[in-house]
Amino acid sequence: MAAHETGKVTTSRKSGSLQPDGPARLKRPQPQPDIIGWREIVSLPDLGIATLKAKIDTGARTSALHAVDQQLFEREGRKWVRFKVPASAAHKTIPVETPLIDERDIKNTSGIPERRFVIRTTLLLGRHHWSIEASLANRAKMEFDLILGRSAIRRRGVLVDPGRSYVAGAPSSQFHVGAPIVPPPSGDIP
Repeated sequence: MAAHETGKVTTSRKSGSLQPDGPARLKRPQPQPDIIGWREIVSLPDLGIATLKAKIDTGARTSALHAVDQQLFEREGRKWVRFKVPASAAHKTIPVETPLIDERDIKNTSGIPERRFVIRTTLLLGRHHWSIEASLANRAKMEFDLILGRSAIRRRGVLVDPGRSYVAGAPSSQFHVGAPIVPPPSGDIP
């Protein structure tokens, strides 16, 4: 591949791109993503849920939490939602009250849009924790209480191995269930 010299920049005939003369620019090494399975045990500490089976579904855009008896109400001028996460093998029925973030039309498993309440909560997945949005849906006929859609895991340093399960390990015990997690001062979330 021949190149023409044009001062401090070299132009490649083949690609036409400009390349700096001299040593190549050093790229910062990117951290290796943690591998997670297509199903994992997670925690939603803001909602008081210490253990929950989750399916990681990259085909779904939005996350969905199994919630019944959903009621919209107002508190201090803001919309809130009250609901119950039904008992499972991992936990008893959990009553929840949390601010409502939005109401959206979200396609169900049959591809039919349905209006759902959307909340924000902290997700613990292995050693990771971050804030996610989750729609509330009656998932009584489904195997998993939580679907983690691709928007919840995008740019979070995890890679899904569809052939493996429960790879991330138990949610980190350094966080207390029922207490909101405040991000570190730098804004970086591990």
